Amino acid sequence: MTTRPLLATRGLAVTIAGHRVCSGLDLTVGPGECWAILGRNGAGKTTLLHTLAGLRAPTSGAIELDGRPLASLPRREVARLRGVLPQDDSDVFPATVLETVLVGRHPHLSRWQWEGENDIRIAREALSAADMGGTEARNVRTLSGGERRRVALAALLAQQPRLFLLDEPSSHLDLSHQLALLDRLVSVVRVERSALVMAVHDVNLAPAARPWPGPCPLC
Repeated sequence: MTTRPLLATRGLAVTIAGHRVCSGLDLTVGPGECWAILGRNGAGKTTLLHTLAGLRAPTSGAIELDGRPLASLPRREVARLRGVLPQDDSDVFPATVLETVLVGRHPHLSRWQWEGENDIRIAREALSAADMGGTEARNVRTLSGGERRRVALAALLAQQPRLFLLDEPSSHLDLSHQLALLDRLVSVVRVERSALVMAVHDVNLAPAARPWPGPCPLC
C-alpha cells in the first residue's frame, strides 16, 4: 500500500527580485518525516517556505498538499492541513495568552462557532507542552520575546495540522527551550504521522530533521 505524501513539489521554481531560490525541485515529504532547509541569511529560505505554504505563487511548477493541488484547495481546508510558524511574532491587538493560542483552533470551527471545552483543553495542553502553563491569563504584550515565541508554538500545536512549516523555530529561545520544543515537535510528527519542514541557518538544529535535497542553492 502506497502512503500518500503530505507535501510534494514537481519541477518547482521560486525566484524573488531576480534571485533564483530553487529550480526544478522535485520533493516528496511523507508522514512521519522531518526536513530542514539549510541556508545562510538572505538565501531565500523564508520565500521558499512561504511558497510551500501557499502564501505566494511559485514562478513555475506545482505544489501538492495531501495529494491534491495546493492552489485548488479552499483556504479553510489549507489551514486545517498545514500550519505555519513565521519568523517573527507580532501582536496587533491585546489578548490573553489563552485567547492567542485558541486562534489555532479556528480552522476547525464553523463560521459562527465559538471555541468549546475540547478546544480549550487542547489549547491548555499545547501551552503546557510549550512550557507556558499557568500563563493563560497574561496579556501577550507583557511577554518576553522567548515567551511570545513559545506561545506561537503552542498555537501551532493547538492547530493540529498535518504539515508543520516552521521559519527559524528557535528564534528568541534559549538553548534549553530550543532543544525541548524541537524534540516535542518531532515527537508529535512521529506519533501523529504528520510532517515537518523547517527553515534554519543553524546547522546544530538540523540533526532533528533530514537535509533538504538538491538541486537547490540553499543546501
